[in-house]
Amino acid sequence: MNFFTVSDEQKQKRQQAAADLLGRDALSSEERDAAHCYASKSDEAIEQLRYQSNGGRLPESRFDEMKIAIETITGGANTVLLDDTGMPSIVVALPMQRIGDLYGTDSRAMHPAWIVNGEYKKVVYVSKYMNFVARNRAYSLPMRDPHVFFNFDDGVRFCLNKGRGWHLMTNAEWMAVAQLSKRMGTRPHGNTDRGMYHAAPHEKGVPTAMNGHDVLRTASGSGPVTWNHNHDASGVCDLVGNMFEWVGGLRLMNGEFQIIEDNTAAVYSADMLRPDSHYWRAICTNGALAAHGERDTLKVDGIPTGDSEERDHLLGAPLVRTKIERRSYLGEDIQGNQGYVECKFSDLKAEEGLAVPQIAKILGFFPDETCIPEDGIFVARNYGERIAVRGGKAGSLDRAGLNALHFYNPRFYDGSATIGFRSAYIDL
Repeated sequence: MNFFTVSDEQKQKRQQAAADLLGRDALSSEERDAAHCYASKSDEAIEQLRYQSNGGRLPESRFDEMKIAIETITGGANTVLLDDTGMPSIVVALPMQRIGDLYGTDSRAMHPAWIVNGEYKKVVYVSKYMNFVARNRAYSLPMRDPHVFFNFDDGVRFCLNKGRGWHLMTNAEWMAVAQLSKRMGTRPHGNTDRGMYHAAPHEKGVPTAMNGHDVLRTASGSGPVTWNHNHDASGVCDLVGNMFEWVGGLRLMNGEFQIIEDNTAAVYSADMLRPDSHYWRAICTNGALAAHGERDTLKVDGIPTGDSEERDHLLGAPLVRTKIERRSYLGEDIQGNQGYVECKFSDLKAEEGLAVPQIAKILGFFPDETCIPEDGIFVARNYGERIAVRGGKAGSLDRAGLNALHFYNPRFYDGSATIGFRSAYIDL
């Protein structure tokens, strides 16, 4: 029995999808063949995952042709990696970058995304697409409805289940891609308004589901190339809009910024990201890492005074300080969703006289000179543990962006159709 035969109509649709993927109408014969192979092998992977999930077993497929097709289409910028069950994910290869490379400075220091447990990594591989889940594993394939209604720890587990080297995309990796995009002058558009880009309504993706309140999710990678981080077929898709994304290694703990050093969150066991993990470190004003509760660590305070109201409501703007005098919520349920503070990310300010260290800017929780209003908003609840989500959702409009950062929800929050994730891989 052949599970993967396709009709002429399907072939034509795939060729059109390939033209859309490459951002042009005319394709060479080699590109047409590669694009058809890419589409058919993606479909084959989906069928195999479905069949296995129902208890069946198909002959092993190594997806070598898919790998060749992807590398042909993208000039080697994308590739296919297999998990420990032999199933493929399409990833974008990010070669090692120094801070000076990304910011146009003379700095020779390595960007944190390529430093893992004190070792330099030549390449980091990031999921090209927001992930869907099959057999409790995360996968990066095109034209899928991204996974919804799961909590942070679920996302961690879906990635770890894929095998050694796989992990939830970290905040350091997110900011590396974001800064690459800014450096190239290709800030991505995305699904920020009912399946389209709010500033250019002709840019649309393929609708998949309602998020509620008439907000449309779109299929992974279904938008134009301007929705990719480099405005090219080889780019990381859907970083801005569609859905927020959980990221590893960055949180707000009772108002204090905390990170896992460099990109060490990429090699975690599930215990590394636990609330009480000793890997979480605060950031002092001189850039040094410290234990929680040090007096001169960076924190989010509110400009307005908080209250005890048991409802989700905006209080005013945040202010970065070394102490907290105005909590956003004064009641007992510090893991709930009550008062919060908000501003444009580019407008986030520190108190007068406080020099914010460079590491806070490189890791994207304080604006640097490259930030503009189009980079999204900053939202924080400075009580309880709040895990970072980035990017924006389908209804965010101009609030979405590469630097959009929400410390909004606790790790156990699983009630959202607007939060997704993506896996990444490093060679350990």
